Amino acid sequence: MAVTCRRAAESDVEALYTLIKGYAEKGIMLYRTRETLRAIIDTFVIAEADGKLIGCGSLSKLGKDLVEIRSLGMTEGFKGQGIGSLIVGMLVEEASRQGIPTIMALTYEVKFFEKNGFEVVPKEIFPEKVWRDCIHCKKQHCCDEIAVQRRL
Repeated sequence: MAVTCRRAAESDVEALYTLIKGYAEKGIMLYRTRETLRAIIDTFVIAEADGKLIGCGSLSKLGKDLVEIRSLGMTEGFKGQGIGSLIVGMLVEEASRQGIPTIMALTYEVKFFEKNGFEVVPKEIFPEKVWRDCIHCKKQHCCDEIAVQRRL
């Protein structure tokens, strides 16, 4: 099976929506509407095999020196094969291309991010994230995600 990573296109919205919705229903990813996905499609990278979307991730700018990896997910059956690392690598390259020195993520998969060059840090060092997204999250006062960052 050949896996390729590429920038997402409008034609990927439905598959992205389905993948993200599955994670959101489990409470481990923020829900995104189809309309939101269309509006931010240029921030997404997807992995595909045999023409099917099997993974995704996006890069969201939080400030001039900070971006967040978000909506990082895999279709069941494809985890543990290095595909997530391919997606993160492409997102890191994009942050570097944009000259953004710090990448952060909130995650339950700390070991995965550490394997990809990130380190655990206190969430509180990212007020940009707190005021932009966390304020709207139902877990705002009981967040159990771990913050990680990578400096380029």
